[in-house]
Amino acid sequence: MTFDFEATGAGRAASVAQVPECGRTDALSVPATIESLEPVTAFVLRLGKKARLPETSLYRLRLAADELATNIVLHGYRGEPGEITVDGGIDPGDVWVRFQDDAPAFDPRQGMQQPALDVPLAQRQIGGLGVFLAFTAVDTFEYELVAGRNVSTLVMRRPTAD
Repeated sequence: MTFDFEATGAGRAASVAQVPECGRTDALSVPATIESLEPVTAFVLRLGKKARLPETSLYRLRLAADELATNIVLHGYRGEPGEITVDGGIDPGDVWVRFQDDAPAFDPRQGMQQPALDVPLAQRQIGGLGVFLAFTAVDTFEYELVAGRNVSTLVMRRPTAD
C-alpha cells in the first residue's frame, strides 16, 4: 500500500490560502478541553449533513475531525489553557473543515509512518494510529503554520449528481 501525506485528491490542494471562502459556515471557538470535543463533533456532523454527504463519507469526516481535535487538546496544549477555532464550508465539489490553534507549532505529518499492520497488536508501538486514520479517512489533509498558528484542513469530496 502506498501512502502519501501530500495527496490532494482531485489535484486540488486544500490549504488556508486555497480553500474558497464562498461556502464558509460560521466558525466555532471552544476551549481546548476534552469536554469541548462534543460541540466540535456536532459542528462537523451538521456541516456534513447540510452538504448531503453519504453516511460513509460523513463517518470518515467525523473520524478525522475527532482525531485531530483530540490530538490538539491532548498533545498540542497538553493540559494548558487554549482555544480551538473550527470553521468549514460547502463548495460545489467539496466539504472542508479547518482547525486553528495556538498550541506549539506541530505538523502532524512529520515523522508519521504507516502502522505496522503485520505486527501483532500487543507488539505495536503506542500512538500514531489516530492521526494516520485521520489522514486516510479524508480525501485531502493539509497543514500550515500561519502567523504562528497551526492550521489543519480536512476535505471530503462531495458525490456528483448523476
